[in-house]
Amino acid sequence: MSLKAKLEAVIYAAEEPVTMAQLAMLFGNEALEWKAEQEAAQAAEAQENAEAAADPVNAAFDYVDTNNVSAEEPVIEPAAEQPAADAAQPDEEPAQESESGTAEAEPAETAETEPAASSEEELRKAARQRDREVRAVLRQLLDEIVASYATDARGIEIREIAGGFRMATKPEFHDSVRAFIKSQKPPLKLSLPALETLAVIAYRQPVTAPEVNEIRGVDSSGVFGSLLARKLIATAGRKQVIGRPILYKTTKEFLMRFGLKDLAELPSMEEFEKMAASELDEIEPAAPSSEGAAPAASPELDENASEEPAGEVHPVEASEPAGESPEPEPESNPSEPAPPGAE
Repeated sequence: MSLKAKLEAVIYAAEEPVTMAQLAMLFGNEALEWKAEQEAAQAAEAQENAEAAADPVNAAFDYVDTNNVSAEEPVIEPAAEQPAADAAQPDEEPAQESESGTAEAEPAETAETEPAASSEEELRKAARQRDREVRAVLRQLLDEIVASYATDARGIEIREIAGGFRMATKPEFHDSVRAFIKSQKPPLKLSLPALETLAVIAYRQPVTAPEVNEIRGVDSSGVFGSLLARKLIATAGRKQVIGRPILYKTTKEFLMRFGLKDLAELPSMEEFEKMAASELDEIEPAAPSSEGAAPAASPELDENASEEPAGEVHPVEASEPAGESPEPEPESNPSEPAPPGAE
């Protein structure tokens, strides 16, 4: 699959506009590979064109000239006189060595302090350069995709919206799209009993209503009416038994609503068992913690209940009017006469 096709697929599948940063993160390496392939193809094509246009006689002379230049470059005549000049001045060698040694020591010290900063800057520059190259490649491919969708033969286009790219219908076809949307059916909403009944019918069809009731354990007569009204199930004749009950089966509308090619695409019971086993494995580790917390809390509740037995405070609270705090009884001065009206 080409990189252009991948970009088109991602833009089509995304609900929100796809930004250039997201595309660069997903297809950065592929964009650089695509650029390298294009450059290699262009270089090969240019070389072929140059070879076809070049004169074979001139090419031969050029080849000879380049060989002669390369052979003459390393020849240096004064190399034989160099040892004699060095022998004539033996006293100046230490000074030259010391000067060279000090000259070489200074850059070594500065080089030790700057390698970290220089390496970080180089990495940042390389990252920025790579990001620019990736974005340039993606922009070139996106421009080609946008140009291909802009032709009259296409009913959709790719727009640059909110800093990203998104597919949309062209404005000249909005009337047709609006008429189609109005003709669509409202979204399907089923209750849990309806889903259970529909699942039993889908897996056991053709099946009668009493058989469905026996599997579910409840009466499903009202649910059958709802499923028939929505055209998710239909009658499939009568069962040849006593009473001849009506048989039910799923319809084409059922396959369309659930996105199934045929009934063979329904999950098997083995798949359901695997799903149930995986869910149980996830639930079991949390069960001991909840069970162990209950016994720890129960003794405290029992102790609090035993410390304050019921029946001692409620009669006093019930005899006083609501909203007034009870006044303490005059137990400290029993000799004082009771106030009038206390009885």
